[in-house]
Amino acid sequence: MQAARTSGINVKRHLIIVYSIAGLLAGLASGVGRITRTVIGALLLGVMASGFTFVGVDAYLQDIIKVLIIVVAVVIDQYRNKRKLKR
Repeated sequence: MQAARTSGINVKRHLIIVYSIAGLLAGLASGVGRITRTVIGALLLGVMASGFTFVGVDAYLQDIIKVLIIVVAVVIDQYRNKRKLKR
C-alpha cells in the first residue's frame, strides 16, 4: 500500500470502492438464504478452526478442509433446491 500512496493513489477511496463493489456483487450472487443458516455455518466453521488449532492441524490444511466443507455444503444445497423445484 505504501507504493500506491507514494504513487499518488488515494488508497482509502479505492478500498471503499472495491469493498462496496464486492459487497454488492456478493449480495446479488447470494440469492435466497436464511440468516439462521448463515450464522450456524459461520459458528460451525469457527468452532472447527478452534478445534483444528487446538489439535495442531497445519493452517494450510485447515483452509483446505474448510473449503471442501463449504463446497460440499453448496453442492448439497443445490441438490436439495433442484429436488424442491421438481415437486
